[in-house]
Parts: sequence; structure tokens; C-alpha cells
Amino acid sequence: MPETKSVVVAAPRGYCAGVDRAVITVERALDVYGPPVYVRKQIVHNRHVVEDLEARGAIFVEELDEVPTGSTVVFSAHGVSPAVHAEAEARGLKTIDATCPLVTKVHHEAKRFAGQGVQILLIGHAGHEEVEGTTGEAPEHIQLVQHPSDVDGVDVADPDKVAWLTQTTLSVDETAETVTRLRERFPNLIDPPSDDICYATQNRQQAVKQIARHSDLVIVVGSQNSSNSVRLVEVALEAGAKASYRVDNASEIDPSWLVGVNSVGVTSGASVPDDLVQGVLDYLQSQGFPAAVEERLTEESLTFALPPELRKDLRARR
Repeated sequence: MPETKSVVVAAPRGYCAGVDRAVITVERALDVYGPPVYVRKQIVHNRHVVEDLEARGAIFVEELDEVPTGSTVVFSAHGVSPAVHAEAEARGLKTIDATCPLVTKVHHEAKRFAGQGVQILLIGHAGHEEVEGTTGEAPEHIQLVQHPSDVDGVDVADPDKVAWLTQTTLSVDETAETVTRLRERFPNLIDPPSDDICYATQNRQQAVKQIARHSDLVIVVGSQNSSNSVRLVEVALEAGAKASYRVDNASEIDPSWLVGVNSVGVTSGASVPDDLVQGVLDYLQSQGFPAAVEERLTEESLTFALPPELRKDLRARR
């Protein structure tokens, strides 16, 4: 007798408060100022979100020299360095800072530690916009540590004046291993005032662990450049899923992944609209799987106010 097929969708999944705020910021900016509104880098790391905003009149650029003088530019949720703020001011650009407040918190911690003459070990991924923005707050005080294996190569001037900070979208378990190794080398290692890995990243990793334990296959919806989405695949495999793949949308699912599979778990990264997840669930139903059952780890209720410069202009229109 064949085994019964099942589909479980994890919750929480998808948009976090910082992503929701950033996307709405661009939408409201288009309403208030009219297109085009320029956005430095991808507002969030999701191809579909970017394409949707482009269709509404947003223009995404890599650097500020692509933005005409006097234009409105939005800074992405991942944050920017002080040098980018200074360049925008020098070029007479109207700026709206959509940096996630949880990323801003890490920036403040970096400035405070640097001001105390403390060497900062920043755990994160080289080239990620968030890491570049945080490093820009105190470049002479910050050293990047990407993996636990990098710890042995860390060199500091004063082992008793060392602190650690992290990118907000890392693997919770791998980061804990890195910190443990750092503390073995530097017993007086200073902790940040509170956890830097954001609540949404942690919740999504815990939720995928919960469904991975009883899933033959876990499908993670999210873009390749989304750090938290890529981490979810790794976490699912470590938690016991027999296989796990990341897709931007249902069209990227390889039918061969479903051969011999009875239980499928589905989740999405923190910058993914839920209609993309629904598309995956619809595809699975078209392949003979039942409607999904949601498995919820916890409720999320956090919201962030829109950037103050945008709120001011929205009030002026009323």
C-alpha cells in the first residue's frame, strides 16, 4: 500500500518587519514623489519584488553616481556606510533611508565599540551589502570572520579588548560555533548588548527545523542572493531533511525532485512575497500532492514605522 503524501508549510515564513517596511517605503515614495524613484542596490534580496517595483517606476542602481543630481534615492534594507550618506549629501540627492532598524542597531554597536578602542570581529559574508555598510562605520576597527574555520587566523592588537558582532541573516548554529571558537581564543571576548541575528532569521530557521525532521524534501522559496534563504536550505539539511532546494518560484522546481517523495516541507526567506509560496503549493497539488497544512512555530507581531523623512512628506500631502 503506497504511503500517504503530505505537504507542510512552515510558519513564520516570508516577509519580516524590516522587509515589509522597505518595500512599502519604495511604494509610498513612488506615490508621493512620482516616478522615477531611484533605489541604491536591491531594496531587498528578491528578484520578483525588484521586478514588481521596477514596473511601478523604481530604478535600481548599484552606486549613487548613476543617480541624477537632485533626484530621490532610497537606501536598501541592508544599510549603507557613512561614506554613502556623505556622497548623497554632496550630490544634492534627497535620501530616504530604508535600512532595517535591526541593522541600524548593529551599526550603532560598531560605532560604540570603536569609540571605546575595542577591536570588532564581524561575523558575516564578504561582499554582502550589510557587511559593507557595518564595516564602513569603523573600518579600521573591524575584521571580518566568515566561518568557524577562520578563527585561527584572527590577529588582534589586544586580546583583552575584542568584541564580536554579526550580520543579521546568518545561520544561528554556525554563528554560535564561531563565537564559541572565538571565546576559546579570546576568553575576555565582549558580547553585543543583544543578539544581532534578527528575530525573523531565527524564527524561520527554527520553523524549518521543525518541518525538516519529517520531510523527505524541503523547498525553500527565495532568491540566490538572499543570505537568509540560502541558510534555510542548509538548516533544513542539517535538521534531517533528506533533500532541500532553493527556488525563486514554482517554475524552477525540477519534477525529478519529487520522484519517490511522500512528505514535502515548504518555507520561504524573509524577503519573499507569499504569492510565490502559494505558487509552489499549487504546483505540488498539480503533481498529486494534497493541500498544504501549516505548521506554526510562533506568532510575529513586530512592525516598524516608515522612515521619518518619508512620514513627514506623507503628512504634508494630507
